[in-house]
This record gives sequence, structure tokens and C-alpha cells, in this order.
Amino acid sequence: SGGRRWPGPDWRGPGWRGAVPVLLSVRDLGCARGGLPVLRGVTFDLAAGQALILRGPNGIGKTTLLRTLAGLQPVLAGQVAGPEAGVAYAGHADGLKASLTVAENLQFWASIYGAGGGEGDVGAALAAMQLVPMAGRLAQNLSAGQKRRLGLARLMVAGRALWLLDEPTVSLDAASVDLLLAVLRAHLGQGGGAVIASHGEIGLEAGVLDLARFRAAASDNGFGGFADGGFAYGGALA
Repeated sequence: SGGRRWPGPDWRGPGWRGAVPVLLSVRDLGCARGGLPVLRGVTFDLAAGQALILRGPNGIGKTTLLRTLAGLQPVLAGQVAGPEAGVAYAGHADGLKASLTVAENLQFWASIYGAGGGEGDVGAALAAMQLVPMAGRLAQNLSAGQKRRLGLARLMVAGRALWLLDEPTVSLDAASVDLLLAVLRAHLGQGGGAVIASHGEIGLEAGVLDLARFRAAASDNGFGGFADGGFAYGGALA
């Protein structure tokens, strides 16, 4: 947001790949849904300026992996190392306050993330997702697509280099998808990174990780097969 480049001078991440800093490093990650392991051995690096698309059939664990990377559920095995400031996560729910206006929602989330939420950042987010005409409208009076655009605009005021997005194009029409892609490309161009769960092609230049290869075996019916895992994040917010 606001021309900010990542990583900044105070950035302390997990490492470097050549001359490019690695925003996210995942090693032998195991994660579960409903107490049952669904993925194991997930390993990848995400460098600054890169996006990664998570693919796989329904139930493979795309949402579970994103929630684990966001720190919203425990790591069963392996290690996750990411930016010191944590991540910005956009899940299936848009995370809106129905009784606040569109602009007030962005100001609220900027304060939650500790990113300041100055008029410039909020204004840029409103403009990028074409929400300026409805800035004073209550969130409860938005259409499904408008709510989705507002939920995604939260990312721009979060002040986080790493974005985690779960099916971000749901409820968006073609024009709104183009807005999202422009925002993502700008974020990547500033040195940010994104991990995105998507069933289909969204038109973004990105690597692809097929989670089918990391499906936990049927014999992994509990936690006993996993060693303790952990995070090296400074913290994460939903």
C-alpha cells in the first residue's frame, strides 16, 4: 500500500535465495483438519515478488494449509518461517463489520494490523477495488460481490508483505477479478508475496503447487506419526 516496498530496511525473514529474499520457507509441514492429518511433508520456498497457487481436489487441504500458514491452527510437524510482522489472511469469510461503513471497515482493520490506516492507505484501497462511491455505505448493505471486494481491500491496509488468499475470486465478476489481479501484481511488484488457493486459473503469473502429492496416508489416523513442528513468525493475524 502507498508505494511501500517489501522487504523494508527492518525486514527480518527466514533467508535469501541468491539476491532475492525468501518471504516464506516451509519444510516438511504436516497439518490436520478436525483432528485428522490431511497433509504431510509440504515443502516450498516463496521469494519476494512471487505468487504460488495451491491446487488440488476438494478436501485435499488447501484451506487447512493456508490456515496453518496463517497461524490459525497448530503445526503438527515441520517448520514454517515467515516475515517477522506476520501475514495478512483473506479466507472464505470477508471479515467485515456490518454496522461500520466501507471506509470505517478498512480503518478498523488497519488499526487491528497496526498499520496506521492513514487516509492515503484507505483511499488507495478504496480506489483500487472501485469502492470510493460506496465509502460511506454500511457494509451490511453491500452486495455479495461488493463485500468480497471490501474484504480483499483489507489486504492493502494490512501492512504485511505476505498475503494468504483462499479462493479470492469467489463472488467476483470478471471486472472485479481484473481489479484483484491489478492489486496482486502491484503487491508483487513492490516485493510482496502471495499464496493463493484456487480451483481454477485466475490469470496471475505464479508457480503452482499440487497438494495431492502431500496427501497424508490413510494410516496417518492420528497425531502419533508426526514430530513436533513450529513457527518462526513474529505473529499472525486473521
